[in-house]
Amino acid sequence: MKQLFATAEEAVKRIQDGSTIMVGGFGLVGIPEQLILALVKKGVKDLTIISNNCGVDDWGLGLLLKNKQIKKMIGSYVGENKEFERQVLAGEIEVELTPQGTLAERIRAGGAGIPAFYTPAGVGTVVAEGKETRIFNDKEYVLETALVADFAIIRAVKADYFGNLIYNKTAQNFNPMMAAAGKFTIAEVEEIVEVGTIEPGEVQTPSIYVQGLLQAQQEKRIERLTIRQV
Repeated sequence: MKQLFATAEEAVKRIQDGSTIMVGGFGLVGIPEQLILALVKKGVKDLTIISNNCGVDDWGLGLLLKNKQIKKMIGSYVGENKEFERQVLAGEIEVELTPQGTLAERIRAGGAGIPAFYTPAGVGTVVAEGKETRIFNDKEYVLETALVADFAIIRAVKADYFGNLIYNKTAQNFNPMMAAAGKFTIAEVEEIVEVGTIEPGEVQTPSIYVQGLLQAQQEKRIERLTIRQV
C-alpha cells in the first residue's frame, strides 16, 4: 500500500527550499494542479523545476513563477507565458532550454539508470556548446546527460492502492517517465480503486515508481479554447 495523503498540503510537506522537482504535464494538460497550488501556498523557494514548459501566467507553474519561487527552469518551450519571458530577459531566472525530444530522453534515461547518451539534436548550435561530441557512422552526435529529481509530482486519472497508474489519453505526456526519474514520486489522481480492479495490461506506470498518492479534483482548464462559429 502506498502512502495516502489527505490533502495536497500534506503531500508536499517534505518538499523544501532548493529542491529539484519534475512536474508532469504539457501546457495545462496532465498537470498536477492541486500539488502545484500546495507548493504555491507553502512558499518554498529556490526551486529547480524540470517540465516541458511553464504553463500560463495565471495557472499551473505560472503561479510559482509569479511568486518567484523558481530559481532554475529546465524545459523545452518558453511558450506564451509573459511573466516567464519577463523574468528571463531581466535575468531573474536561470533557464536551460533543451530540444523536446532530448528533454524526454534525458528524463527517460534518468529513470532507467542511464547516465548519458548521444543524440544528433542540437549539433552545431548553442545547445552543443561545451559538450562532448563524437562521430558515429559518419554523423556527429552530442553527449547529453540524464535528468533525475528529488521529487516528481505527476497526474494520473486512476490509481489502485498499490500505486499502479493509468493516464487519460494525451494527459499521459511526460508523466510516466517523470514518475520513474523522481526519487520520491507523488501522483495526483482523480480516482483510487481497490487492488485488482486495474488489469495488469492496463497499467501504464507500475507501483514501484510511486511513493505517495493524492486523490483530488482538478479544474482541467483549457490553455487555448477554440470553438466553431455556428
